[in-house]
Amino acid sequence: MLSSMIVVDAHQDIAYNYRAFNRDYRQSAYFKREHEIDLPHVANSGIATMGLPDALIGRIGLVFATLFVAPRRKQPGIYDAVTYTTPQEAYQQALYQWDYYQRLADEDAQVRLVTSQADLDVVLATWQDGQPIEAACQGLVLLMEGADPILEPKQFEEWYERGVRVVGLAWEQTRYSGGTHYPGGLTALGRELLNGLADFKVILDLSHMAEEAFFEALDRFQGDNIIASHSNPRRFVDTDRHLSDVMIRRLAERDGVMGIVPYNLFLSPDWHSGDPKSKVGLGRVLDAIDYVCQVTGRASHVGIGSDFDGGFGVESIPDGLDTVADLWTIGDGLRARGYAENDISAILGGNMLRKLRQALP
Repeated sequence: MLSSMIVVDAHQDIAYNYRAFNRDYRQSAYFKREHEIDLPHVANSGIATMGLPDALIGRIGLVFATLFVAPRRKQPGIYDAVTYTTPQEAYQQALYQWDYYQRLADEDAQVRLVTSQADLDVVLATWQDGQPIEAACQGLVLLMEGADPILEPKQFEEWYERGVRVVGLAWEQTRYSGGTHYPGGLTALGRELLNGLADFKVILDLSHMAEEAFFEALDRFQGDNIIASHSNPRRFVDTDRHLSDVMIRRLAERDGVMGIVPYNLFLSPDWHSGDPKSKVGLGRVLDAIDYVCQVTGRASHVGIGSDFDGGFGVESIPDGLDTVADLWTIGDGLRARGYAENDISAILGGNMLRKLRQALP
């Protein structure tokens, strides 16, 4: 069983990094670091932590790979390459990223877009006992982070045909939902879109939704496939970006899963940008995972959503983590705390895999 265990990372901004910084996912984090030493974006976006070679070493068999767009702000920022002011611009930005994933899968035999049960089975077979690392294949599941690229609810059918299997209605505020730093519920368009998403059996991602919208979505969404791809307990950092105990319990009541983000700013109120990463250790990630298990009463509702290179880098993740390959060591930490092997397997990947199985045609 152990040799066929994989990590499912429920949130990585792979195409955003290519679009914004020309980071080729097929190159390792170490290659990127060597070639980005003098590039100005590193000071703002952080030192690279991810690449396909690192992920394969760390047995990250599945990634929920984002189509991420951000509303344009008055002041320039690190997300400028993927910003929009109109729905059509949001659509076009997401389409550019979709095209990158298509090219990755077309050009690299170790990458496969997962849109069906058959695709998933092919990927998982490459991680079974006795398979060499050279034969391993990483599956990419397309996750739309912020629904504004969906021009209108009925147009989601086009995105589904393009392979999108996970949708988050918000990042900040969108036409569909209140979001991080923007309180509010679902809009009329958001309610209509929820019905459409349920019809397609896609996974609804609650991360970044404002609290009112979060609860409204749980009440209205008729599907069984719900996650919070990259959200931490509010118990550790008390902001609207994270989930309160009540939100965590409500998510668990719908058999949902939340992906813990190993980002120091999301793990400790005493850590600030520029502080040494050593102020937060890997144990804090284990604490967050354990907290969700305690709140929900079992290990079925927590996983990993690293969000690595999603606006921060290696200097901002816990001591003991260097690249995505090290996500595997979370299992070692849980084992040292006495977690059963079945629970470790579930947390590293099985819980997110369960939700994916429920959604794929």
